[in-house]
Amino acid sequence: MDDIPLSALLIALGVLLVLSAFFSISEISMMSLNRYRLRHLAQHGHRGAQLAASLLAQTDKLLGVILLGNNLINALAAALVTVIAVRFLGNNEFAVTMATLAVTFLILVFSEISPKIIGAAYAEKVAFPASYVLRPLIQLSYPVIWFVNLFVQALLWLLRLRPSEAQEHKISMPELRTLVLEASGFIPKKHQSVLLNLFELEEITVDDVMTPRSQIEAIDIAAAPEAVWQQLTTSHHTQLPVYAGELNNLIGIVHTRKVLHQAQGEPITLDALKEILREPYFIPVGTPLLTQLQHFQENQRKFGIVVDEYGELQGLVTVEDILEEIVGEFTTRSPLRATHYRAQEDGSWLIDGSSSLRELNRKLDTKFPIDGPKTLNGLILEYFEDIPEAGTSFRIADHTLEVVQTQDRVVKVVRLCAPRATTEIT
Repeated sequence: MDDIPLSALLIALGVLLVLSAFFSISEISMMSLNRYRLRHLAQHGHRGAQLAASLLAQTDKLLGVILLGNNLINALAAALVTVIAVRFLGNNEFAVTMATLAVTFLILVFSEISPKIIGAAYAEKVAFPASYVLRPLIQLSYPVIWFVNLFVQALLWLLRLRPSEAQEHKISMPELRTLVLEASGFIPKKHQSVLLNLFELEEITVDDVMTPRSQIEAIDIAAAPEAVWQQLTTSHHTQLPVYAGELNNLIGIVHTRKVLHQAQGEPITLDALKEILREPYFIPVGTPLLTQLQHFQENQRKFGIVVDEYGELQGLVTVEDILEEIVGEFTTRSPLRATHYRAQEDGSWLIDGSSSLRELNRKLDTKFPIDGPKTLNGLILEYFEDIPEAGTSFRIADHTLEVVQTQDRVVKVVRLCAPRATTEIT
């Protein structure tokens, strides 16, 4: 070493620091790669991504060659700095101490911290080119890596650890939801809303979106033929439930357009109406929307009757109701399904008691709880455990409400008061 010029030693030290930086930046960039984007690029033929994916599939060998090279180079750099320090300061403890401090500083700044920050920030730009170098290095140093990994595997076995089982991480629905939220800059807002609504379909049931029993338009087969015909010709629905005497006694579903086409303008007889009735399709309460959407598809149905465990009719749900939970409301709505809330000049809202709490939260940005009653009337009755009188004011979920009208043991109309404006006192 004494015969080697000092300039050559300094150049060699610089080369060692650069090589150490390469291994450090390769390690952090490979581990910082987005695994899902990596798979996407690899499947579309990106050569660098394919190499990186194959290296990450054998993490033990990848880390083995990186750490082997890094530690060897750092050891050589430490020895080289010691030689240079002895050249300047002599062979004494002070020279060794200064060499240790110097090599620690140089490795930390130039070969560890700075490269790893760059590698984490530009993972793809660093990892893909580095893969072309790391692959042949693994092949060249395979015997050494294999020997070292024997001891590594033995240690992991003693600790009862199995990295291969924990390596594959399947993304959960909450994590996927977070990814969609964080990708707001890349996904159009409408598309993002549709995706987020899809995630909630398994948590929402038919009870949340069904038309309640009190609002169902149905035909009583026991009524006068003229009344039945009048209802068929004026209905805004394409399918109507048909019952005999009482709504729970449902006997079928009639397609209004099919009836009118068959009648050709003439009133149809009740016997002829019974012959073209379709068997009703029943849905148990509590069925998740995603499950029910699949059932509609499998059974080729667009319309179902929701019943409880005792067979009592609770409401009806359509494919349109489920699709509206995904993409939002359609513009084509029946006049019978007009909006259940009306804005007032003072900023308040008049709301029908039968309004869905989910719809109110979505349309008026309210915060009513939806884990219990499904309608505003149900929420108020649960709150009072009685039927409140008109004019009663109260607060639920930081919203001030006033009962405007009650009828037949239900709350018909409620006023949602405008939030009070807050003024700052200076």
